[in-house]
Amino acid sequence: MKIVIVGTAYPMRGGIAQFNSLLYKYLSADNDVKMFSFRRQYPEILFPGKTQFEQGEPAYKIPDDRNVICVDSVNPYNWISTGIKIAQEKPDLIIFKYWLPFFAPCFAVISYMAKKYSNTKVLFICDNVIPHEKRFGDNFFTKLAFGQVDYFVVMSRTVEEDLKKFNQGKPYKLIQHPVYNMFGDKVSKEEAKEFIFKEYSIDVRNENVILFFGFIRKYKGLNYLIEAMPGILKKVNLKLLVVGEFYDDSNKYMEQIKNLKLDESISVVSDFVPDSNVKYFFSACDVVVLPYSDATQSGIIQIAYHYDKPVIATDVGGLAEVVRNNETGFLIKPKDANAISDAVIKFYEEKLEDKFSNNAKEEKKKFSWEEFTSKILSLVGQK
Repeated sequence: MKIVIVGTAYPMRGGIAQFNSLLYKYLSADNDVKMFSFRRQYPEILFPGKTQFEQGEPAYKIPDDRNVICVDSVNPYNWISTGIKIAQEKPDLIIFKYWLPFFAPCFAVISYMAKKYSNTKVLFICDNVIPHEKRFGDNFFTKLAFGQVDYFVVMSRTVEEDLKKFNQGKPYKLIQHPVYNMFGDKVSKEEAKEFIFKEYSIDVRNENVILFFGFIRKYKGLNYLIEAMPGILKKVNLKLLVVGEFYDDSNKYMEQIKNLKLDESISVVSDFVPDSNVKYFFSACDVVVLPYSDATQSGIIQIAYHYDKPVIATDVGGLAEVVRNNETGFLIKPKDANAISDAVIKFYEEKLEDKFSNNAKEEKKKFSWEEFTSKILSLVGQK
């Protein structure tokens, strides 16, 4: 089968670029796959982070001759020419990763032109249908893009319910988010903590460690985790590692840490972490905490599971579909610092790390990329 993937890829960075590279890797095992990636994903004025580009080599890189860097998200002439270029490839299927209505006009025009000049079908893998941070015009633009789609994949029941509000009877499949297995194998806690000390000058070598990882946005609920720390520290001696670039005002978080006198208990790594360093933060921690106030699904959980790490997550969106309460971690009430502190204290006082880690090791077997890509091909009638 001839497949084109359209979306973010190296040299762009981030979870979606990583997802697309793994999607390419596993689909190309048995199919002819090509990537059409962004040369401009966001205008700089709209981008909340420091840079859109990867600072080092990615963990898995799509071969240069299979990655056409050409898509400009804000240039309609580019959308037309890209659609025609893709049509000339004569693909059987075009796959888009859809997460934000900002890209809907671009994706709609590319799909329309590709379908006009070839017999291709279009599939959207929807991270979100309705975005976490809503803006005027979201519904209009989403309907515009979805009008060109033949198949949908969603990765949680929450997104499935949102899709039903827009989907006009087109086939879709719910497939859970696969594990992120691209960052290397787990290392010992001792080795990981030593690396963090040498590379980041953060000393957790003789500490219990809990981890918050990923881009920091308002809906990620980091403020509730910080608020929970004084209560946790009354019962458990530990350090919180906050690792991720701020896509929200960093000052309010740093002020909160200062006002609660947590400077010695919370260490912040506010830069985007190179792929090669991810394994050290997950290997060093005892448990990963996701205090989200809103969610669809989470790639962070799937990194944690790859490293056999327990997860404490709020019961929002699709998180409860992958975190087994009291088995691979805890599900707790959102927007509740007391619920976070109670869960962390229970985790340590009842010595649940080994039990939850062993269960996570088994649970991750459900979320393989082979299973994910096989179900995509089944949806479009290839298996």
